[in-house]
Amino acid sequence: MIEGILVEGLIYGIMALGVFITFRILDFPDLSVDGTFPLGAAVMASTLTAGWPPLLCLLLAFVAGWAAGMITALIHNTLKVPGLLAGILTMTMLWSINIRVLGGRANLPLMRVETMLSRFQDGLGAALPQPVSLLLFCFIAVMVVKLILDYFFHTDLGLTMGALGFNEQMVIAQGIDPRTLKYIALGLANGLVAVSGALAAQYQGFADVNLGQGIIVSGLAMVMLGEFILRSNKIGWLTTRVILGSIAYRAIMYAGRYYGYYINLTPNDLKLITGLLIIAALAVTKLQDKRGNTKKGKASK
Repeated sequence: MIEGILVEGLIYGIMALGVFITFRILDFPDLSVDGTFPLGAAVMASTLTAGWPPLLCLLLAFVAGWAAGMITALIHNTLKVPGLLAGILTMTMLWSINIRVLGGRANLPLMRVETMLSRFQDGLGAALPQPVSLLLFCFIAVMVVKLILDYFFHTDLGLTMGALGFNEQMVIAQGIDPRTLKYIALGLANGLVAVSGALAAQYQGFADVNLGQGIIVSGLAMVMLGEFILRSNKIGWLTTRVILGSIAYRAIMYAGRYYGYYINLTPNDLKLITGLLIIAALAVTKLQDKRGNTKKGKASK
């Protein structure tokens, strides 16, 4: 059970990092995540079943997610459509695209297909138990993504992207086109979400067009839970707490699934729990902001 929580927490942590980029770094409510997560799974499954190398399949999933994010940015930048609506439009169109990628089917199994996870486990052989080798693979994958993001957000481009979410006018005053930054940020975020979907498909043994249903809400819950675990403004700790929030969220979902019957909870209530978690996080954040403002007011007097 613990291994399952950690593995799922790490896999979905990559998705949460993508949500973190759009909602916290860019301040852009991107709902196309619900479409790019199953897109990554669909691309991974269809290329794996076609006999393509697993690493190349993962790269193609990332590129597909990046392209979807660029479409959202294109709709937003070119047509001046609000970010929320642009994401909804992309998400809606992706449902049909995902069906086509899966070959006209809603589901594609991977039970008898060699995946990245199975290759890694076979490479270790009897050196480690299967659950431990799976956990090690997911940990390495998440750490690679995290370290790349940490480095990226210390570059001039990454710092400018962070400034865009904080104050767009300041970025414009520096002679930088915010539209270009939105293309890059939305592409990167959705690329990470697609990678998470690709790994999730390999872990679950199938790709399904409905894999992304409600995934944006789960991602937000992970990001907000992480904010309660760690308090810091340093990018290294910010990405760490997103991953920890993802693990905490999966632990809560597991607890609700396995022990919820004590209070008459069913798997159908998990969406309700997720929504209540976000509402509670927002309420606590507002309360903390009010207390902080009160203390500042008293100090100024």
